[in-house]
Amino acid sequence: MIDHRPEDLEEFTPYLMNRIMARYNKGVEAALKQVGVTVAQMRALAALADSGPCTINELSVLTVIKQSTLSRALDGMETAGLLRREAQDGDSRVRRITLTEAGRAAYEAAWPEMLRMRDRTFSALDTDERETLNKMLLRIFYDIRHHDF
Repeated sequence: MIDHRPEDLEEFTPYLMNRIMARYNKGVEAALKQVGVTVAQMRALAALADSGPCTINELSVLTVIKQSTLSRALDGMETAGLLRREAQDGDSRVRRITLTEAGRAAYEAAWPEMLRMRDRTFSALDTDERETLNKMLLRIFYDIRHHDF
């Protein structure tokens, strides 16, 4: 039998990270709603703004959204004129997703809300602590990732 006390759960790092991110995501959802962008759309906008054009497979990895869910979000974004999907190298099975000017404008309008929520979430840490936390998380991320991006 495992020796476990309920208070140990708060010391279990993955559980703690999940709770922090759940609260962050809830706050982001409310903030983005005011801007008129969903969380999934913002993830796609941010990934495309940062990484440039990519395939749905690549975008799924970057946004941490299942392809089926992402595809539905992209449908709405394409209809709204936020992005374009075009055949890559003449192969209609592989489509390149690109931000439009309207998509870039939506990203730029929504990004300040993301920054505000980040700052609010990590307000208990000073600048050096935030930098150290980010470096540690990046080391873990690079160690466990399955893709080069």
